Amino acid sequence: MEEKRSKWLNALQKIAMPVLEALEAEQLKERMPLEFHSDRAAYAPLEALGRTLLGVSPFLELEEVPKEEQEIQKKMRKLAVEAIDKATDPKSKDYMVFDEGGQPLVDAAFLSHALVRAPSHLAGELPERVKRNLIDALKRTRAITACNTNWIFFSAMVEAGLHVLGEAYDPMRVVYALRAFDDWYVGDGMYGYGKWFHFDYYNSFVIQPMYVDLCDFFADRIPEAGAMREKVIKRATRYAAILERLIGPDGSYPIVGRSICYRFGAFQMLSQAALQHRLPEELSPAGVRCALTEVLCRTMAFPEMFDKNGWLQPGIAGYQPELAEGYINVGSLYLCTAFFLPLGLPKEDPFWNDPDEEWSARKVWNGKKIAIDHAVE
Repeated sequence: MEEKRSKWLNALQKIAMPVLEALEAEQLKERMPLEFHSDRAAYAPLEALGRTLLGVSPFLELEEVPKEEQEIQKKMRKLAVEAIDKATDPKSKDYMVFDEGGQPLVDAAFLSHALVRAPSHLAGELPERVKRNLIDALKRTRAITACNTNWIFFSAMVEAGLHVLGEAYDPMRVVYALRAFDDWYVGDGMYGYGKWFHFDYYNSFVIQPMYVDLCDFFADRIPEAGAMREKVIKRATRYAAILERLIGPDGSYPIVGRSICYRFGAFQMLSQAALQHRLPEELSPAGVRCALTEVLCRTMAFPEMFDKNGWLQPGIAGYQPELAEGYINVGSLYLCTAFFLPLGLPKEDPFWNDPDEEWSARKVWNGKKIAIDHAVE
């Protein structure tokens, strides 16, 4: 089990460290490739930062870290604080765009989600000067009007990030998002992308992880969030079950919908359900660990996932730029770190400690028995 956890942590470091170390040196804009879809270059640095910290944050917050991981965690905690400093200091060479166009709202939300996931060892470790700079940056995104899709969760999550930092938040931005997606629920654990349903992974990239965490975070602050929390979690648990069944015996998964170049970030909601001990009853934590590990190994087996300097390249199985929509740049690809949320669990947790177990697809295609699948009302 320790070998699997080590494999996950090594993969996370390989992905995240180029971003964090470049920011520490105030050289992210200089080092990160910006040529791919260069019309998006202005947004790429904030995309890389927000999305990297989104996945790293539970590991930063973990108190009972294994001895062999303590130095890694200590380094990553320091780098994360330095990264936010360089991103929000107007005097920094890596000062980032928070208020031009629409894209900064998206990645300010991912950065805010990281604060919500690591209130003590990320938000709580920011020096006062850095905290004030970050607050100012997040507030500037309020000028961006969210379209009536999952973008309303971005506005809501920024308010959560501000509140973690000790600032007043706008409850209407939060409540509107919670109400709208309750209306956009299409059944069996899935929501529409606004009023239309898209068969893609946006229920996992954004919608369900933010919905669950916003309800958790505001449950004691906003009565409406507390009232809908149980059904939101129930739907997310069902969606996690669906994601697990999408993982094939060989670790492959259906390549459907847009933003597929976020790679195994497609499984964020399954990872989050494991982190929060909200997996469906029919799934064992060890089986989910083995399924996700197979996805990780299959994806990371392609060397061209990275360029010669260690930066992510667009694709799924290596370098496949034709699969990247026009809004995707190199910074966008770091949403894949959302896969690594279970590193926020101690190594004694059943997710890491229980013996290996096959997952649904591998059991079935090996002629074994699994629980029959059912929709939820």
